[in-house]
Amino acid sequence: RGEHRARRTAMPTADPSLRHSKVTPIRPPAKPLRLPDWSLRAGVMVRSFAFLLAVWWVIALIRNNPIQLPDPGAVWLALVELAIEGEVLEHASVSASRLVLSLLIACLLAIPLGFLMGLSTRAQHYLDPVVELLRPVSGIAWIPLALFIFGIGNVLPVFIMVYVAFFPLLLNTIAGVQGVDRKLLSAARTMGISRVATLRHVIAPAALPTIMVGLRLAFAGGWTAVVAAELIGAPSGLGFAVEWYRGLLMTPKVFAFIALIGVVGFFSDLALRALQRRITPWTEGTGL
Repeated sequence: RGEHRARRTAMPTADPSLRHSKVTPIRPPAKPLRLPDWSLRAGVMVRSFAFLLAVWWVIALIRNNPIQLPDPGAVWLALVELAIEGEVLEHASVSASRLVLSLLIACLLAIPLGFLMGLSTRAQHYLDPVVELLRPVSGIAWIPLALFIFGIGNVLPVFIMVYVAFFPLLLNTIAGVQGVDRKLLSAARTMGISRVATLRHVIAPAALPTIMVGLRLAFAGGWTAVVAAELIGAPSGLGFAVEWYRGLLMTPKVFAFIALIGVVGFFSDLALRALQRRITPWTEGTGL
């Protein structure tokens, strides 16, 4: 007992001044601030555009011929002048309305036909040779014949755009329908779901991401085709404006409309991508 008492008296005692002090917890290191993805993408786009403008400016300085290649400053002033005069809005609205009408017609024709060919082997065997025969023919190749049939007006560019937009929509719809997971179809048949309900609730949602890719490709092809068709067979629109000012040797205005065509196409594709992510959220991060 005496030895145990000696051990207790030999143990160190806590400092009374530390009894009531607060212990500060060790905080983990703060995570570095990360910018949102959209701001990073916007920064990359700004740098890309800046590099393109710099290269353009250098080439224009080297050429030193504003009739052949005006510098970006002259093109910007021409674009501002055209916007003030109302020509930008006038021609852009005409071309955009033709494109929207053409895409609507192409969707009404290509998507149902794509579902038919994707679901029916017999229909695909009958129709696929015709599709593959017409698909390699460029829409621009039909302009002389369409000009002879339809004349100069709105019908010719709409026909060319429908033709160009039809095939990407059709092929992507067929691929989307045929790429539906067979396990989902087997599960639907096991549960006794009707063919119409299976088409509506299983096949159509599963094929939608691929159809949206086809819609983007159809838009890109149609937007290119409308400019080509308006160069020859339309009395208005962006393509008509390019050809009109080319004949007047007003090159800055020609480049202004060309730049406008590119900008409208770029931001329209961004809008289609946003729509695709909104209606098909399961494709987020897949690169579609």
